[in-house]
Amino acid sequence: MKTTKAVILAAGLGTRMRRADTGVRLTEAQQATADDGLKAMIPIDRPFLDYVLSELADVGFRDVCLVVGPSHAPIRDYYTRLAPRRMRIAFAVQPRPLGTADALAAAAEFAGHDSFIAINSDNYYPGSALAELHNGSTPATIGFDRDALVARGNISSDRVAGFAIMRRDADGCLEQIQEKPDSAAIAQRAGPVLVSMNCWRFNALIFDACRRIGPSSRGEYEIPDAVMCAIREFGICWRVIPCAAGVLDLSRQQDIESVARALRGKEVNL
Repeated sequence: MKTTKAVILAAGLGTRMRRADTGVRLTEAQQATADDGLKAMIPIDRPFLDYVLSELADVGFRDVCLVVGPSHAPIRDYYTRLAPRRMRIAFAVQPRPLGTADALAAAAEFAGHDSFIAINSDNYYPGSALAELHNGSTPATIGFDRDALVARGNISSDRVAGFAIMRRDADGCLEQIQEKPDSAAIAQRAGPVLVSMNCWRFNALIFDACRRIGPSSRGEYEIPDAVMCAIREFGICWRVIPCAAGVLDLSRQQDIESVARALRGKEVNL
């Protein structure tokens, strides 16, 4: 059954975006937004998040919840004034930055008993991947081809080497998420290496899983841990959908130029 709900995680502190990158030139507006750590609002002709929302609307998502932090009033104020025509935007607040699973849990009231997708606010995902989750009927995630992320997005080979990879079983169900894999783990994989870019389809059971997990080694409550808990505790087959497309990543100041170049001329219709 199609879902029209999307949760966008926008409550991060933007620590990497605040950090100045040598040789990077930003406009005055971009620098001010970067200094505030508001990655999703970096102006690329218009705020980056506008492009993300427009892509969601093109696919068929009509209800969106932005999970923000207590200090992220500019995001709330901007979209309240904008009043999009093609979607309704709600807000949920993550009181403290305790990780992605904690941020997701803040959207429980918005999701209710419905299926929904969850994505990052600082990634521009291909419409084909979002459509797979929109049109599906079961919990799923997109497994992005590691080589394609480098060849077709703006993510360098050095950076992608630190991204989590996923292993599927013979039925295409998620079996393992491995953080920061080493070269030996990569070499053991047959076929494309599938990377997690935090692009998920959930049902309400994920909120039970979020409540059951403890903090990770980083001291945060994280979505991959909640997903693996749901697989173990509830016997869910979490389908991994391979995707050989690129993703635009806006994590650091050095990413702004490549993102702006890729999105230049892209129509936004909210």
